[in-house]
Amino acid sequence: MPTTRIALRRRLALYSRPRLLLIDEIGYLSYSNRHADLLFEIVSRRYQEKSTLITTNKPFAEWNQVFPNASCVVSLVDRLVHNAEIVQIEGESYRLKEAKERSEQRRKQRAARKTKSRPQPRPDA
Repeated sequence: MPTTRIALRRRLALYSRPRLLLIDEIGYLSYSNRHADLLFEIVSRRYQEKSTLITTNKPFAEWNQVFPNASCVVSLVDRLVHNAEIVQIEGESYRLKEAKERSEQRRKQRAARKTKSRPQPRPDA
């Protein structure tokens, strides 16, 4: 058996082992059919045996954009949502919120420095 197949089998076994597998940020990139097949294989091995937590910015109806041309997408989503608890979080990204807060703090600091560096008018004596 070629080395790459052995390595793949070991990697799949590795991802199949944990009681909880967290897969973060599916949907920010699109993936090839091969990636979809590998994810399907992992999910199938874990299906109804162990927990898998997935975060995504795409509703399942748009996963055909994440895995274009992958024939396993419907089956993949079906296994993920069966007996699942889906938590939809709406609102501003905490990263965006923190970035806006940092930007506002920097703006205030620059304004304070400008005020301090301006020569103060002298009272006429």
